[in-house]
Amino acid sequence: MATVKTRIHEREGSDLSRDMRELTADNSPRNPVVTALRRQVANGFVLYTNDKLYHWQTYGPLFRDLHKLFDEFARDILATVDELAERVRMIGQDPPAQLSEILDLATVASAGNYDRLRDMIEEADRNALIVIGEMREGARIADEHSDPGTVDIFSKIVQVHERHEWWLRDILRRDDGLCS
Repeated sequence: MATVKTRIHEREGSDLSRDMRELTADNSPRNPVVTALRRQVANGFVLYTNDKLYHWQTYGPLFRDLHKLFDEFARDILATVDELAERVRMIGQDPPAQLSEILDLATVASAGNYDRLRDMIEEADRNALIVIGEMREGARIADEHSDPGTVDIFSKIVQVHERHEWWLRDILRRDDGLCS
């Protein structure tokens, strides 16, 4: 009986090893799924930094609301960075961690210096739209590469950015009758 259990364990062990190798074999640093994930880790770091800057730089009649909003956005984004980075590790690669690498990979703009809050909010909205488009594309690419785990992560996290963009877009509306 022990021999049968050993053979089953050995077979299962080799199947598991093969499955692990298959999971990571196609995920070279140049794999489009890995590229998409690493880009969103980098974008997450830039967006987090931007949101903290916006949080610190708000002023005027909407100060309280925008101050709290951008702090909430920063917390939301920071939580997604770890999930994306861990997915990169799960499939056999390393997430970007050096500032120079993050800035090289990111496709969103780093926060500028603005005289008007509207310009800052417009920049945040443009960045959200970039990330939304890239995450949707990343989910499509992951699906084409039979990577349902990455599809799931992109599908969940894109909703965070879609909610942020919706709020920013509505803040930017000019016909509210409250602000000019």
